[in-house]
Amino acid sequence: MIRILLAEDEAAMRTYLARALENAGYDVVAVDRGTAALPFLEREHFDLLLSDIVMPEMDGIELAQRCAEVSPDTKVIFITGFAAVTLKASREAPQAKVLSKPFHLRDLVAEVQRVFGQPSQISV
Repeated sequence: MIRILLAEDEAAMRTYLARALENAGYDVVAVDRGTAALPFLEREHFDLLLSDIVMPEMDGIELAQRCAEVSPDTKVIFITGFAAVTLKASREAPQAKVLSKPFHLRDLVAEVQRVFGQPSQISV
């Protein structure tokens, strides 16, 4: 089963995304900030880091950079509601996909499936 570490500081969004991904068949660990995600990356295996970019304490870009150091095989997808931040993320973490808010949960699940080469079986 694909394991996803979700870092999202907005509680409602975190719950919403985690539930959708779990309903699509993924194992999800959800945390409220980058500094909370880092220990998970250091001690457990995750196939995907799904991270908001704008968060307190450690933003998603720094988290992705740290992820590349401690868990280089973990893929990264950013989510953000800020267009300017999307440009910065594309420059600083070019291997990561960026989804701009608002997005439909089907789009998120389809992107996760695409990242792992899975057939599109959207069940959100």
